Amino acid sequence: MYEDSQKTIPHPRNKFQRFVFDLVTSQAFNIIIMVLICFQAITLMIQSDEQSSQMDSAVIWLQLLFVILYTGECVLKLIAFRCNYFTSGWNILDFIVVIFSITGLLLPLLGEYYFIPPSVLQLIVLSRIVHILRPGRGPNVFHELLLPLVLFFPTLLNISLLIFLVMFIYAIFGMYNFAYVKKEAGINDVSNFETFGSSMLCLFQVTIFAGWDGMLNAIFNSKWSDCDPDKINPGTQVRGDCGNPIVGIIYFVSYILLAWLIIVNMYIAFIMEFVNIGSKKRAKTLSEDDFRKFFQVWKRFDPEGTQYIDSSKLSDFAAALDAPLFMAKPNKGQLVAMDLPMAVGDRIHCLDILLAFTKRVVGKDVRMEKLLSEMESGFILANPFKITYEPITTTLKRKQEAVSATIIQRAYKSYRLRQSDKKTSDIHMIDDDREAQATKEDA
Repeated sequence: MYEDSQKTIPHPRNKFQRFVFDLVTSQAFNIIIMVLICFQAITLMIQSDEQSSQMDSAVIWLQLLFVILYTGECVLKLIAFRCNYFTSGWNILDFIVVIFSITGLLLPLLGEYYFIPPSVLQLIVLSRIVHILRPGRGPNVFHELLLPLVLFFPTLLNISLLIFLVMFIYAIFGMYNFAYVKKEAGINDVSNFETFGSSMLCLFQVTIFAGWDGMLNAIFNSKWSDCDPDKINPGTQVRGDCGNPIVGIIYFVSYILLAWLIIVNMYIAFIMEFVNIGSKKRAKTLSEDDFRKFFQVWKRFDPEGTQYIDSSKLSDFAAALDAPLFMAKPNKGQLVAMDLPMAVGDRIHCLDILLAFTKRVVGKDVRMEKLLSEMESGFILANPFKITYEPITTTLKRKQEAVSATIIQRAYKSYRLRQSDKKTSDIHMIDDDREAQATKEDA
């Protein structure tokens, strides 16, 4: 079965464990945990150094409540998943957060000597908020915003390297021309062109438009009244602290144009990536998230993991899926037209259903047929017993058989009814003849 970046966790056989398993894997349970995480983040946000003692007590009790709830969640998942709990990175993160949360409550009992600073503990506890970005768990809007950023990350690295190259060249040029400019306005002991590091800092300020006009104003000092052209600069033969206005204007204007040309292109590339993902979704494509949701719904209809469901459940299963695989009721006619293979006992295999539903969404072309073939081959390799599966009929043939049987039954009933009517009429004729003959004899 397909799962989200983790090994498939089998359903427990114990009734209590199965109940806990269904509880912790339900959507309502995940929503409750998300709400708790958000409330804990709000609790950390409202704290301050000057808060009252009542506020301190309230925060401590709230932290204790959150620790109890998170510990309860961890215990329930350990009961449901057993050793499989630690096969998921998200569960390991939750377990670490619970351990550090309990440690944070015990720290005040240790006095002033802390093994771990309380601020670090709070940061670790707050790290659970990344669950909001988890596909299928948090709001879809975060996933839709994060996905283009992740796909755009390689391009972002290339653009960042290009910006760094431009900044490197301009930093060297700035050191060569403005290293000894008189410190005033935007040029001071921190922002200057004396060293490579400070030059990069100045260019970063120019990139975000943070006081670059002050730097240019200091470079404009080229008159005797504003600077000293004969000033001795220790450690170098360069004299004076005057700037060059023409070089300064060309320097800053050209850098701003180049930097923002690159940055604007970066924004355009990101937006195009976002639009491209949106257009792919509208173009009837399926993602891994769609397949993951398919198997999540499948587990509800096949809790034993047999990989088969009864054909009578197929309509409810199709209606329970999420878009774009979703098929609203009434859907029995569409499902019959898919001509799905059926095994003994009128059961249908999950792979046959998935392939048929995928074909219905994406259509039929050479590339998609190749993809479906690869999906089937991978599934068979993962589940060797599927090779021995021999379908005895299909949904379309079974429907045709049912219709044919209905027609034959109606024809047979009509024939029997006609035969019965004929026999009745013959009996009446015989009775009439006997009555006529009896009347003649009496006469």
